[in-house]
Amino acid sequence: MYNQLNAIQSHQRAGNTLFLDCGGPRVAITALTEKIIRVRLAPQGSFNARRSWAITPPDESFPPVPLELTEKNGRLVLSTAALSIQINCAPCRITFHDLEGRPFCADTDGLGWSAVEGFQGVTCAKRIEPGENFYGFGERTGRLNQLGQRLTNWATDHHRYGPGDDPLYIAIPVCLALRPQGAYGVFLNNTWHSCFDLGAFRPGTWTMEAEGGELDYYVIYGPTPAEVLAGFGQILGTTPLPPLWALGYHQSRWSYGSEAQVRELAAEFRRRRIPCDVIHLDIDYMDGYRDFTWNAERFPDPPGMIADLKQAGFRLVAIVDSGVKIDPAYEVYRDGLERHMFIQCANGEIFHGFVWPDDSVFPDYTRPEVRQWWGEKQQRLIDAGISGIWNDMNEPTVFTLPFSQGGGQQKTIDPDTPQGPEGERTFHAEVHNLYGSGMAQASYEGLRRHTQTRPFVLTRSGYAGIQRWSACWMGDNMARWDHLEMAIPQLLNMGLSGVPFVGTDIGGFFDNAEGELFARWMQFGALMPFSRGHSHTETGPHEPWAFGPRVEAICREYLQLRYRLLPYFYTLFWETSRCGTPVLRPLFYEYPDDAATYQIHDQVLLGPWLLAAPVYQPGQEQRPVYLPAGEWYDWWTEKVIVGPIQHAAHAPLERLPLYVRAGAILPSRPDTNYTEERHPDTLTLDIYPGNGTFTLYEDDGHSFDYERGQFCTTRYQVLQDETNLKIEIGARSGSYHPSPRGLLLRIHGIEKQQADRLPTADYDSARRILTLQREDDGQGLQLEF
Repeated sequence: MYNQLNAIQSHQRAGNTLFLDCGGPRVAITALTEKIIRVRLAPQGSFNARRSWAITPPDESFPPVPLELTEKNGRLVLSTAALSIQINCAPCRITFHDLEGRPFCADTDGLGWSAVEGFQGVTCAKRIEPGENFYGFGERTGRLNQLGQRLTNWATDHHRYGPGDDPLYIAIPVCLALRPQGAYGVFLNNTWHSCFDLGAFRPGTWTMEAEGGELDYYVIYGPTPAEVLAGFGQILGTTPLPPLWALGYHQSRWSYGSEAQVRELAAEFRRRRIPCDVIHLDIDYMDGYRDFTWNAERFPDPPGMIADLKQAGFRLVAIVDSGVKIDPAYEVYRDGLERHMFIQCANGEIFHGFVWPDDSVFPDYTRPEVRQWWGEKQQRLIDAGISGIWNDMNEPTVFTLPFSQGGGQQKTIDPDTPQGPEGERTFHAEVHNLYGSGMAQASYEGLRRHTQTRPFVLTRSGYAGIQRWSACWMGDNMARWDHLEMAIPQLLNMGLSGVPFVGTDIGGFFDNAEGELFARWMQFGALMPFSRGHSHTETGPHEPWAFGPRVEAICREYLQLRYRLLPYFYTLFWETSRCGTPVLRPLFYEYPDDAATYQIHDQVLLGPWLLAAPVYQPGQEQRPVYLPAGEWYDWWTEKVIVGPIQHAAHAPLERLPLYVRAGAILPSRPDTNYTEERHPDTLTLDIYPGNGTFTLYEDDGHSFDYERGQFCTTRYQVLQDETNLKIEIGARSGSYHPSPRGLLLRIHGIEKQQADRLPTADYDSARRILTLQREDDGQGLQLEF
């Protein structure tokens, strides 16, 4: 039974915080910015001094916010320039209002807590406003809109999951609420086992519940989804710029288990001219599944192999698991034991459990000295030439039986096991959801200390803020059509949770894909922020050429498209590094006032300009596509379609329905087999008449020089009225200078009479494309016709 807050007996303001005394329990409401508000409940009257595990800046780092506090009719009103917080005094209830007076994030039962035999749970109930929809929540199955669902935040190894299964590997208690009048976000700053109930138990009410800790949540007001995501970026951090090669295609399997296999795989990609930058090594490269080791029989010369592959344009990423084999002859185990790096039980004994190497121990990544130590151990892989680290089994997963005896079912570390740094000791129950993030942080920071290039880390598990350290994939999916469909909203909701560098295993991890499914998955996979094919050891081959010439050609075409669009992709990653903008977006992100977009789970926007509608049903050669207001160019036919409209898209197996928004300026580069094959000698701009801008970002693609100002930007603009089309290319700005190159302008949708105004240009009358060539001297250019 939850206790609810009684009447407010007194209040006191201290700087940006309003404290409410409710007769023992206290509430603190802090305005961090005019749009970011923190609410905390201390049931016993004193607030937990423990630092936040996920929030990047402390409250005191935010500058003062102009606030106005008034009292009226038994209510307190705290106002910023963007919103007001109305606090009912008896009983204590909190309601937010926008500047138009519309309520949002309004308490129904208010803040509550329970304590049974020393256990404290917390809860908060909010009203679902008419027309309100809910998105985000990290890694979720099912549709995009989570209204009506009950969602658990508890990192779990749930392999062979399917639609409706919950929870999964990643626990991110972040949501975005949207209705036509505006959007807001909520971050539940609580790492314990928690749940969001979005009207499943009580229609019209959504709740946040946690099994321990404080009730502590942040409200981020929009009113647009983009402004909400920028607010998440302010408090949870953003994705640092990845190395350019990490945006190429990755090929993986459990496992490419020998040097000969890896070399053969790389040669096959190059022979078939299918673009690829990265090969992943799964657990069989290790010596008996011991982290940071090599199987000397299967991989007799790792440095030589990796050096040769780099010459051919391939990077290698090696898997590292969280369980360290118990073996006195194993240096990592012996050193960790001597330096007390592993999690200990309450009786002082080392916690151990079964994973791939059988009996294993587990580092306590909540402790900074453990993260430092783990990062140092990666030096062995770095010295061999490994370019990135892939973290797996880091929920963490513990088998019920040794792997050598079948493994048994998955469980995890006992919840009452002590963990945490000195002065902040707690139990695994509080930090379980943080385990994957701590491992990723250790990996990222270790790579950054010991290399001169940007780290690449991939993780299966994580918590809010994981984007600061790692890319994420959605774990062990299956080679099924419904898993391809499910992948679309999975990745969109991850982006809406502040985690943009995401992907699913192309073709499915478990079971055998067939050619049509693999082709359709690759079409979507080529647009995923993290693009990797991966499959289980018991499946047949899942490389792009494994399904016959037709599927191979489709894979080649769409991966070539990805590589041509790398200037666009890279700029989108620059944008997300600055303000948390998703790379892959649902339609409502760009069209928040169009309620028709709210339920669309199977279409995506790549940035603001490209719209894709993946095909996810067998034998389907036509599918409905919703195009929002404005003009849209069919990528394949150049036909202009005026929205809003429900359009029947022609979609034979070779074609992914793809549309360009009028006003787009899409930068691209020539075809390459890998990202660093050569310096692009031409920058192509595909310009689609309308009204739009695009700022191209460029740097060296691999170093940290961009953090010291070594980058450049170029702003492009297209303006159209009834009689004229104007194209403006601004002067390049910044201290980075790209290699000399040409500039190719392809202007779409041009009629012949317009083309005749530029007699030096080439004109394709069938496709209505005007082509001009210039030197890209960085000085700017204006065209009008």
